[in-house]
Amino acid sequence: MRELEEKIGYRFRDPALLQTALTHSSYANEQRDPACQSYERLEFLGDSILGFTAADFLYAHEPALPEGSMTRLRAELVCEGSLHKVAEELELGKYMRLGRGEEHSGGRERPSILADMVEAVIAALYLDAGLEQARAFILDKVLSGAEISEEHRSGDFKTELQELVQRKADQHIRYELIGESGPDHNKRFTFRVTVNGESVGEGTGRTKKEAEQMAAKQALEILRS
Repeated sequence: MRELEEKIGYRFRDPALLQTALTHSSYANEQRDPACQSYERLEFLGDSILGFTAADFLYAHEPALPEGSMTRLRAELVCEGSLHKVAEELELGKYMRLGRGEEHSGGRERPSILADMVEAVIAALYLDAGLEQARAFILDKVLSGAEISEEHRSGDFKTELQELVQRKADQHIRYELIGESGPDHNKRFTFRVTVNGESVGEGTGRTKKEAEQMAAKQALEILRS
């Protein structure tokens, strides 16, 4: 834990909070000890803190950005892919506690688990030191490389994809739900976008709309490359 605390840049007064943030439900269930809890409750709290901080960041740094664009951009900034990168930077996979089954199935490298644990760490920081410490972590690790391009200001990814594809006649776009996971309070949806039946992108999000936006974003990157 001390090694991880150095990477985070904070020494916990209550190390048990950080340990809980790194404990998967598979491990907690195997222990059969009520005192051993998983990261899920912390992740729920951390998700709200992250969303608020990202919204505050966009409001302060982009005064001309309309509400719809801020909503879409916030979703992109705090999406699973962004949080997974943070987890890799911190090497969270080294420190997490997993049950035997989850360990054997590759849970230590699973992006969804790693992203959840980043949010759990955010909540642990909040509970141990308050909002400013959690905010400092988010600004440093999650939002430090955020770039607000003209593409973000001009509109949403689904609209941009529609406009790009419809430059040719008889082009049909379809979004298809291909995956759904997670508990009710933290659902994740995965959508595929196709053009004339051919897959051009996939995306995952906390809501169906967010997942469609992420699929459209990937499709734009592929079609423009």
